[in-house]
Formats: sequence, C-alpha cells, structure tokens
Amino acid sequence: MSQTVFLPGQRWISNTEVDLGLGIVVESANRRVEINFPAVGEIRTYAIDNAPLSRVCYEADEDVVSDEGVVIHVRERLEHNGCYIYIGVDEEGKEVVLAELNLDSAVHFSKPQERLFAGQIDRHGLYKLRVETLEHRHRIEQSPAYGLLGTRVQLLAHQLYIASEVASRVTPRALLADEVGLGKTIEAGMILHQHVISERATRVLILLPDSLLHQWLVEMHRRFNLTFSLLDNERCEAIEESGHHNPFESAQLVISPISLMTRDQRRLDQATEAGWDIMVVDEAHHLGWSREVVSHAYQCVEQLADASQGLLLLTATPEQLGPEGHYARLRLLDPERYPDLDQFLDQEQQYFHLNHLVGSLLEGGAAFLRQDKHTQNELKARLGDAAIVAWLAAPEDQQVVQLSKMIAELVDRQGTGRVLFRNTRRTVKGFPKRTFFQHPLMAPNFFSEQDDSVPLERLLHPERFLGEDWISADPRVAWLQDWLKQQRREKALVICARAETAMALDEYLNLRVGIRSTVFHEGMSLVNRDRSAAYFADQELGAQVLICSEIGSEGRNFQFCHHLVLFDLPLSPDLLEQRIGRLDRIGQTQDVKIHLPYYRQSPTDVLMQWYHQGLNAFERVCAVGDALYHRFAQPLSAAMHQPTDSTLLDDLLEQTQEAREELEQELAEGRDRLLEMSSFNAERANILIQAMQDQDDIERIQTYAERLFDRFGITLQPHGQHGLVLHPGEHMLCQLSELPEDGMTLTFSREEALQREEFEFMSWEHPLMIELMELLTHGEMGNNAIATLKLPALPAGTVLLEAIFELNITVPKALQLARYLPSGYVRVLLDPEGRELSDVLAHQPLNQLAQPIKLSTSQNMVRMVRDKVSWQINEAQQIADSRLPTLREKALNALISDRDAAYQRLAALAQINPAIDESELTAHQEATQILRKGLENARLRLDAVRIIVVSE
Repeated sequence: MSQTVFLPGQRWISNTEVDLGLGIVVESANRRVEINFPAVGEIRTYAIDNAPLSRVCYEADEDVVSDEGVVIHVRERLEHNGCYIYIGVDEEGKEVVLAELNLDSAVHFSKPQERLFAGQIDRHGLYKLRVETLEHRHRIEQSPAYGLLGTRVQLLAHQLYIASEVASRVTPRALLADEVGLGKTIEAGMILHQHVISERATRVLILLPDSLLHQWLVEMHRRFNLTFSLLDNERCEAIEESGHHNPFESAQLVISPISLMTRDQRRLDQATEAGWDIMVVDEAHHLGWSREVVSHAYQCVEQLADASQGLLLLTATPEQLGPEGHYARLRLLDPERYPDLDQFLDQEQQYFHLNHLVGSLLEGGAAFLRQDKHTQNELKARLGDAAIVAWLAAPEDQQVVQLSKMIAELVDRQGTGRVLFRNTRRTVKGFPKRTFFQHPLMAPNFFSEQDDSVPLERLLHPERFLGEDWISADPRVAWLQDWLKQQRREKALVICARAETAMALDEYLNLRVGIRSTVFHEGMSLVNRDRSAAYFADQELGAQVLICSEIGSEGRNFQFCHHLVLFDLPLSPDLLEQRIGRLDRIGQTQDVKIHLPYYRQSPTDVLMQWYHQGLNAFERVCAVGDALYHRFAQPLSAAMHQPTDSTLLDDLLEQTQEAREELEQELAEGRDRLLEMSSFNAERANILIQAMQDQDDIERIQTYAERLFDRFGITLQPHGQHGLVLHPGEHMLCQLSELPEDGMTLTFSREEALQREEFEFMSWEHPLMIELMELLTHGEMGNNAIATLKLPALPAGTVLLEAIFELNITVPKALQLARYLPSGYVRVLLDPEGRELSDVLAHQPLNQLAQPIKLSTSQNMVRMVRDKVSWQINEAQQIADSRLPTLREKALNALISDRDAAYQRLAALAQINPAIDESELTAHQEATQILRKGLENARLRLDAVRIIVVSE
C-alpha cells in the first residue's frame, strides 16, 4: 500500500483526540506532518508512517458547515491539487462553492457513517454491546413490571397490584390504607419509583411527622434508589443564605416535616409555589377535620394538595377515623368528587347495601343464589334481567364462573374503590404466629414506687433511677445475659427506648460477658448502621444479638431473626406494634417469639397486662389499640402509678376487654368486602410477579452487566456468587455520576439484596445501569465497527454491511409508547449487490462468527471500500424505510386495541361509578391521540453500522 500523502490545506481528524476538531495540514516534510487544530488553538506533529489521522471527506447529499457557520447541502465534490472543493446550496437555496480549507473546524462527528469514514472506528465488542443494549432496553420497556423492576422489595402480590394499579394512572391520587405490617411505605415507594423511571414525575414532596423523617429518607434510598433532600427550617435557611429564593425549588425530590408547614406560613407558601408532580402524606389520620373544626395541619395539606397533580395519603387506621374523618381524606384526594359530607354519607349508605349483597354471594356461592329469590331480584335491579336469566340457564359448573364475573362487575361499581386501597391480614396470607413469653423479675431493693408527679415515660425505664452503675444493679441485664447464653444458636433482636441504654448493653455484653453483640441507634452514621446490620445478618460469624434504640430500629426488617426481646415497653400500642413488626412481617420463616423481662408489681407490669389481657396486642395485631389507649389513658396512668392495687388493675382490664370486643365487633360487621376485592386482583398480581421473576434472571443480567462495566473501564472484583465490588477505573471512558468515588458493593440477587441492605441491588433499573445504558445508546459510543468473517458460502473479499435502525419518535417518555412496538430496532444485512441477508444470517450467529481486527487495519480498509459502503448504506436506508409502514401498522394496531379497550371500560364504569369523571376520559383520549400521531410521524434513523469483510 502506498504511503499516505499529506498536502497543505487538507482537513484531517485525530482518531485518538476527536475533541481537537478538524485539523489543517500546515507542512509535510522529513517523514513528519504538522497539523493545526484551529478549534482549540493547538498544533500537533505526527510521524507520517503511523499518524493516528483520518482524512475528512464528505459525500454528495451530506450537510457541511463553513467556517462562517453557513450550512451547505453538498451536491458535488471535486478535487483540485489534492484538496477537495464542495459545491452545494445553502439554506436559502443559493449555490455555494466551499473549499476544504474553509470547513468549520469545530465540527463533531456523531452519525455512524460519519465516524466510520472519519476513521473514528469503535471496538467490535462495543458495537455488539450497543446492539444488545437496544434489545435489553426494548424488552424492559415492554415488561408489565416496567418501573417496578429496580425496587428492592419482596414480590408480594397485594403490594405489586396496588403499586401497578395506582402507578398506571397519569395523576395518581389515592388513599393507601393497608393494615399495619402490610407495607404502605413500600407501596408508596414503588409508585414513586415507577413514575420517576417513566419520567411521569420529576418533582415529589413527602410530608411526614418529625419521628418518621429519617425512616423514610433511608427507605426511599435503600429500597428505591430515590435520593431525597431533607428540608427542615435550618436547611431552608442555609439554602436561602446561599442565594436561592425558594428552598423547595433547590431539589426535585424533597422530604419535609409537616410541622414546618404548620409553624411557618412562609415555608408553606414556598412549598405551594414550587409545585409538585406527586405529594405523599404519611400518618394522614392525624389530619383533624370535622364540620365544626378543621385542624391547621389539614388546611396546610389541603393547600399543598391543590398545588400537586398527584396525591398519596397513607394511614393504617381508616376505620378509626369515623365517617367524617374518612370523608375528610377523600375530600383531599378529589374535592370536586366529594364536595359535601351529607351527600357522601348518602352514597356510603347505598354502598353498604351493595357490600352486604357481595358478602352474601361470596359466602353462599352459586347454591345460595339459586335458592334466594330476593338476591336474584336485587341482582336484576343492579345488573339487568338478562344477566340473571343467562346465569340461571347456564350449567351448574358454568354458574360458578359467571357468578365471579357478576361479582367483579358489582365491585367495579363501588364508589371509593378507585381511590381507596385496603388490605388486611385476614385477606393476605404469609404472616407468622406470635408467641409471648413473660419473664417476671424481682425489683432491686432501692427501686421504689414513685408518686403521681413522676412522668410515666420515666417509670417505664428503671435504668434512669438505678444510678450510673445500673448495668450491675438491673435484674433485666442479668436475665438477658443468662438467656442469651442459653440461646447461643439463636439470633435475638433487643429493642429499648433510649440510645444510651442500647450502647451500655452492647458494651457490657461484648466486653464483660463475651457475647457477640452489635448496636444500632439514631446517633450512628448510615455506614455504621449498615455495618451493624450486616454483622447481625451474617449467619456464621455474625453477632448473636442486635440491640436497637426506638428510633434506630425504624425502617429495618430482620425476618431472619425469630426472637424479639423488649427490654422495656413503649407507652403507645402503635409503637409496640412497630417494634414487633421488625420481625412479624411477610417473609418471616418461623414463629415470632416475644420476650419481656419486667419487675413484678411495677408500672411495666401493669402496662404489660393491659397490652396482653386488655388488648391482646402481643400475639396479634390490635387494630383498635390506639383508639383504646386514648379512651383509657387516664385510668391506665392511675393503675401504673399504683401497681400494687390489684382492684384498680382488674377493673381497667375488664373495661378494656369489653370495649375492645365491642369495637372489633363493629369492625367485623362493617367489613368492606367490596373494598377488599377492589384492593387486590390475584390474576393481575400474578402476571406482575411472573414478569418481575423473568427480568430477575441473575445469569442474564450479571453476564451483561459485567461486560458493560468492563467496557466503560470500571474496575471489577468478584464478591460472592452473585456479587461484585466496583471502583472507578483509571481509564474510564467518562465520568459516571452514579458510581461513587469509593466504589460500591452490589448483588444481582434480589434475595441477597433483601438480606444484606449494605449491598446495592443491581437490577435493570438501578441508576448506574440506566446511566450506562443511556450513555451507550443515546451517544455515539459503539455505533460503528469493522470485523472479518470466515464463511465458505461467500468469496473472500466480500463486503457485508449490517445496519441497525432505531425508530425515532417524538413522544414524551411518560406515555410509554415502546410498549406497543414489535421490536427494539430494524436490522438490514446487505451484500455488495444489495441483496438482503438478514433472514439468512441473524445477528447473534453473526456475532459468534465475526472477529475483530486492528484499528489501523480497519482505517485502511475503510478507505478502500468507502464508495461501496456508502452505496450499501443508502440501499439499507431504503430497505428499512420500506419496512416502516408494516412496523407502524403493527404498533398502531396494538396501541388502538389496548387504548380503546381501556377507554371502553372507563366509559362504561363512568355511567355507574361517579368516582370516574369526564376529565379522566378526556385525558385518556388526548394521550391516545398523541401516541397515534407520534407513530404516524415516526421515522427510522441509522443508529449503528458494521462492515464485515469475508476472509479466506
């Protein structure tokens, strides 16, 4: 091959430093060439024999830019004295003659063919990875579980159904009211994650009681990779001092205490002015509302709810709110739908009769309906005569199926079913049994009974009265030490109210007794908490006991542990349930054993008996515990201050038991079968679970991710069977915002991620995975390559062209048009005569046969076959464009089928269910029109190209 000729005025580009722009040959002599790069004001000198340079050469029908910024469409290219002259027309249609020397030096090549012909040829492996990424991205976007795959959660049917149902709405406004332990926080997090991933929400505000701020902050980050900014008044002031007018506009995802809004009108107005896509309010039952009095907290939330498109209210105790409180929550969700309390109560009375009808059908079944004429007549009135006549005429084995369909239709007519979701332990299986063990102890001689002036909170913590050396004097410590030695093979979670108590116990057990223990409290950093949790979770060499403070235990679940030691008791049934809930959760594999060491005839003894005999709160969830505590707070306090008065305690226990039975009977009679059914659909939930299990394929994602990380220059180290340790490499292709400087430890196993919270759960929707996949597919990386292929059927020297075309659609990502596309890309494989070979030689077999070649050889080869390849690219574009109508038609048919079916159901329900208004129907139609228009205007864009040269 003859030596490359460099002549002054020619334009060349550096293959290794593309950011230099177009260079101009200044001088070529003594086997060296001097290149000036005007875009950066630098001059480089290269050895002619191995200069990493490629000649810039534009073809007819391409656009070029002059050094004066004029865009010229090239019609013809001439050569004069070794330099090119381009003849074309500018944007005004005027003919322009442009010398090569006058090209814009700051030009950047991004199209596959531009980079290919400029010598910017990518590694063959990077090209293959790019196409594989397109395939993965399309598969993920088509999954029913899209947006939920990256959540670090168990695959629980009721949670997935609620998250999917609410997240599928453009503007989710719902009351999540699952019973304690069923995961309302997780459901809300999954909904937020889905909306953020799909870009339907970018601004989110979470309002919380002060005690829950840290729990939510950690939960959103650990489980959902959603990094929120905590804005309290101190933080707001600091942001304002730094120059921000409105602190709530300084971050997209914000957690803030409700107290900030109630105490400072300016902060409330700032938060309202900022506007939100979704607002979440936890503990919503604390927002007081009645006809006579509306609490300030309720008014604040109402003001913010008007400024937010979506609204999620969370409460575990809707039955304790009463009709007024229940109406108040719904009024926040949809003030137009629920403008008047009396109207709401009238509608609820109608739904009460419907609820009774559904309950009768569920309990009696088909046999009951065949015999009960009254029920048949009521169904005729609600569903029409034809439905019952057809049911009676059907065979008995078909009547069961048809009855289920009639019940489903009745459920669809429920008024609040679309805005209120409520699952209970009665309907959700998988919870363990609880067993309560009492460990009465003799109180120390100097621990005396206190008078009525001492706060109960102090009475419940004897260590506060026993002096600095309380560890040696407290019988509970001696009991704990002996009990742990007897249970050496069992892990135990110990919870106490104060961090100081937890630290003292940990130090004593570790240093003086030799029991492996670790501590977990709110004063620790997140890293140290993770280390403690990981040490406790280690089944072989880990701690036997984890000692938590009250706040420190929030948001952590330890299902692998089966013993819970309550070192003291909280003065709140809800807090007691929260403690037990660390172990009593779905996924617990054994019975939960609850242990309480306490002093006989002490305030804790009284409180224990009230919880156990009055509420039965240790061995099951007491849904009415908080209401009973407020009712009996004063007599309970009196009995705790006089623990030796058995008459006082017996009267309290008897009254509490009677009140509990009465309240529980009211709840049972008012059981809302309609709500339970509308809150869960087993068939849809199972589809979601299967979809998530399919995408959780560890081997597939791990194999792909390791190649992806390696290609970007990330340093990898194995960590267990399904884990990696990542660190930024010295030669990374680019800086990654989602890879910390100190690296990360990750696992591809959902099961391991749930047990080891200090590991990142690497899924298809992890932020680092998303960042890398977007960098690879949205940029120019890997969009061209050259390879060789040994194929006896084709003569040596044959040049094949593989072209990958992506559908270019200008539709907001939030509408998820990818669900309807039949494939992620269009592939064309051409031989030198323009014959299409993609059906004969598929992409994967071609990948296995094709071999990479050296970059210098690739660049020389491109120069030799440029004209032929240019022609093949044009042919491939024409073939791809000819396939576009068929592709568009398939997508349009899938779109119309899905969207029309959804609209018809909404329209039918709107006739009978007032919870569905005209605006929802209109929004659905408008979105459908945007999707249709986007498909109709879709074009195929060349995304990547590969030259394959057949060798001998």
